[in-house]
This record gives sequence, C-alpha cells and structure tokens, in this order.
Amino acid sequence: MSALRLPPFWVVIPAAGVGSRMRADRPKQYLELGGQTILEHTLDRFLDHPQLQGLVVSLAEQDPYWPELQCAADPRICRATGGSERADSVLAGLQVLSGLGANEEDWVLVHDAARPNLALDDLNSLLATLADDPVGGLLAVPARDTLKRAGADGRVQETVDRSVIWQAFTPQMFRLGSLRAALMDALTSGVAVTDEASALEWAGHHPRLIEGRADNLKITRPEDLTWLQQRWQS
Repeated sequence: MSALRLPPFWVVIPAAGVGSRMRADRPKQYLELGGQTILEHTLDRFLDHPQLQGLVVSLAEQDPYWPELQCAADPRICRATGGSERADSVLAGLQVLSGLGANEEDWVLVHDAARPNLALDDLNSLLATLADDPVGGLLAVPARDTLKRAGADGRVQETVDRSVIWQAFTPQMFRLGSLRAALMDALTSGVAVTDEASALEWAGHHPRLIEGRADNLKITRPEDLTWLQQRWQS
C-alpha cells in the first residue's frame, strides 16, 4: 500500500457504552483479549499510523477502568466525556479535536471501540479511496446470506434482494465540519442515528461504500469474543 496517497486524518473512538449484551462484569471494551483489553487493541490499530494527526477516545464520565490502562497515560491519546448516545460521544470527540487544531475540512475517522480486528490494508484502502471524495464513506461488506423481511407476527413477508444490501462497518470517514453539522441536525430533529453515515444520509449525502474484510467484526455477544480469541490463537 506504500504507493497509495494517504491523507492525514484524526480519529474518534466512542467508548462510553456499557455493552449489556455481553453479560459481563464490565463494559465490553475492557474485556481481555490476547493479553490486552479490547479497547487497547482497537487503539493500537491507529496509534502508529504515520498519517494520524490525533486520537480522541470518548469515555463515560465516571469510567473506573480507563485510568487502570497503561495507554491512559499515552500523550497521543486525548479523552472526551461521552454521552448517553453514540452521536453525543462522537460530537464530544469532535469538539476535542477542534481544540487540538483540527479544521473543518480535515478527515475524521470514527471507529467502534469493540472492533479490534481492523486490518491495516483495510484502513489504508479507506484512506486512499476517499482521499478526494466530496462526501466520505465507510468500510462495509456485501450481504452474503439470503435476507428475509419479517412481519409483526414473526413470519416472512418477503425475501430481500441481497445484491443491494451491505453490512456497515467502521471506520467511517467524513470531514469534521460536515460530520458535526449532520450529527447535530439529526439530534435536533429527533432522528435516530446508529452510525455516522446515517447522519450524513439524513443530511442528503450519499456516503461511499468501501468493501473491507468480513472479519472486522464488532464484539457484541460472548460468542464474538470467543470466535476472535480462537482466530488469533490459530
């Protein structure tokens, strides 16, 4: 990937969630994987990248786990106080980036705290492909399985054409100014934004889909963590 032109970028990691579906004694980003927490692995995917300008992790205000991590003292990482919703945490991170010198036209990558298996080739592909894009975009994977639309009674209503369906991953890459404006407008309008791309879509934009690896999974349930542990061991 050395021949690719990779633009400078900033990173926001929203990590204020509790991850209740993991049924663990702590938020899922602080569960151990291969000798480190999931969050530490996620941060490591960006920290040594030569084009990284700065990184902000948005944490719960009373997070007792972060200060225990060695990376909490890393000068390359800044902390923001996250909110109750993902969009609130991302907005808080964007505010900190502005204080660090990021401008409105700078690229910002937002990445899930519990997505620690991001491949460097995927990251560089995203950066290179979107370097001059007018909107931005996200890593994603085309749907592989047959998809069904269910009714309220739990029965199949129709089979969905999977050729036009993609599963959205992260990082998602947008200009700081346009991302902040889209998130703020969506929140003001009461629109549920489950990722950054949905906020840009609400604002009338069409983010670009960049195909990435399917193993860039988000750890959501216990079996996800087990699968990734087994994969890394092998």
